[in-house]
Amino acid sequence: MAGAITRGVLFVHSAPRALCPHVEWAAGNLLGSRTTFDWTAQPAGPGFYRAEHSWQGPQGTGARLASALRGWAHLRYEITEEASHGVDGSRWSHTPELGIFHAATDVHGNIVVPEDRIRAALEHSADPVRLRTELDLALGQAWDDELEPFRYAGAGAPVRWLHRVG
Repeated sequence: MAGAITRGVLFVHSAPRALCPHVEWAAGNLLGSRTTFDWTAQPAGPGFYRAEHSWQGPQGTGARLASALRGWAHLRYEITEEASHGVDGSRWSHTPELGIFHAATDVHGNIVVPEDRIRAALEHSADPVRLRTELDLALGQAWDDELEPFRYAGAGAPVRWLHRVG
């Protein structure tokens, strides 16, 4: 089904003030409309700001957003793309220190680890430390560890309540 529409969220966990309009411009260009984010101070990183933006677009929009923002100095972000007809969901995590991590996700947002990745990790079953290292890498644990303080700090961010219709 070519051209199927999906949706997702861009979580900018930390960006310096000077970078904020550039993030909006990059997202707006990819989403095909002017985009304005509600930036709030990021308590986990003094001098940084955070924002969340829900988006809707063709399958693969999440990957294009992640590519457009990849490698920007001091930018920490995550992008989710929901599963859609014939396509798994995805999550991209980026930090300046670690770069980008991508994982397929199921309908609940859980990371799906391919069986070959699990088999490769099991090759090290005699060495529990190495096995743990391989599984942590497959799950993006280092990215979660680095982003968690920034996610938690966002808990006090403004919330937009969505009301169920119908």
